[in-house]
Amino acid sequence: MSRSIQAIRGMNDLLPDVTGLWQEIEARARDVLHAYGYREIRLPLVEKTELFARSIGQATDIVEKEMYTFEDRNGDNLALRPEGTAGCVRAGIQHGLLHNQTQRFWYTGPMFRHERPQKGRYRQFHQIGVETFGMAGPDIDVELILLNARLWKALGLEHLTLELNSLGTVESRREYRRALVEYLEPFRDRLDEDSLRRLEHNPLRVLDSKNPGLKDIIAGAPSLTDYLDQESGVHFEGLCAGLDRAGIEYVLNPRLVRGLDYYTRTVFEWTTDRLGAQSAVCAGGRFDGLVAQLGGRPAPAAGFAIGLERLIELAALKALPAAENRPQVYFVLLGERASGTAMPLAERLRDDRWRVEVHCGGGSMKSQMKKADRSGARFAIIVGDDECDRGAASVKDLRAAEAQVSVDFDDLDEFLKQHLTNTN
Repeated sequence: MSRSIQAIRGMNDLLPDVTGLWQEIEARARDVLHAYGYREIRLPLVEKTELFARSIGQATDIVEKEMYTFEDRNGDNLALRPEGTAGCVRAGIQHGLLHNQTQRFWYTGPMFRHERPQKGRYRQFHQIGVETFGMAGPDIDVELILLNARLWKALGLEHLTLELNSLGTVESRREYRRALVEYLEPFRDRLDEDSLRRLEHNPLRVLDSKNPGLKDIIAGAPSLTDYLDQESGVHFEGLCAGLDRAGIEYVLNPRLVRGLDYYTRTVFEWTTDRLGAQSAVCAGGRFDGLVAQLGGRPAPAAGFAIGLERLIELAALKALPAAENRPQVYFVLLGERASGTAMPLAERLRDDRWRVEVHCGGGSMKSQMKKADRSGARFAIIVGDDECDRGAASVKDLRAAEAQVSVDFDDLDEFLKQHLTNTN
């Protein structure tokens, strides 16, 4: 016998028992985003590889080691999207949505990176992304963080810490880069393989190393804050002042950098100590140069991405209630006439927004009642020849030790209103 085909490592099935929690989180996030005036944009999963090489950075881990790339039948080099910002900018330029306009977009869906799978880090993972365009001041940075804070509140999540830093402009960061390389060079013999590679191509990423053996080296590195240009410093002060006025607590982290080359000025992360090594739940910042870098007219931009898998883990720890996706009513059908009667009844109840499952495939009364119980429904509505003759169903409460009752077909909706809360 041949062995059954398994899912690709790091690409996980989301089974019905967990999708209710995903739906609940997505629904609450959607409500918060709409409350701030953000509109959904839906983007392709596949883009030209060049898009990510130009935006994320050719020397980044994502482009060098982690992207799923392939050549299609036309000879074009394509990639499964490893993140959403580049695609959102590409769409904005292509459809004329960015020049001399302000935009607030959000999107959600799967991203793909060929990483070593571990808890909270998968090869197919899901994000909610938010991108804004046309707003240069720190006020939009404040809004993005307030939106995050409101979402955590809507989900009942606690113990999230906001970390802030400013990367300055490309020019000021270039000056800092020289100082950092000069500082790190004497420690070459202590740097691991990843850090040595980053030292050559993207030295700021050395500060992001999780190697405990480099902790003292990183702690002694020069601070990027000391190299900020005046305009970036004023912007960052405006952001901090706005958060102070809004009562948002934060921690200044001069070692906070992002793994994507397009970030400028503000960068931030929301972290937690409840998920082990994978502490970042949400990360973002400004990417003011990216629109021009991808061929559009210059436009300021800022945004963030939330890792849904990690958000799900936090929500599960908090025991956030899942969206109800089980039936409220299960029709048990006995006899040849039952289906012809029950199907229209079920449709009428669905018109009234009840969740209804109708048994299909035949079977004994006993087996059908077992399936009704396993479905999670509150009531089994039994329809057989006797019920068809008298125009009334037999209704059994599956969650209480109460006697079975007879309810006229025309009164089933009213009966359910009296005994159930319609949560559809």
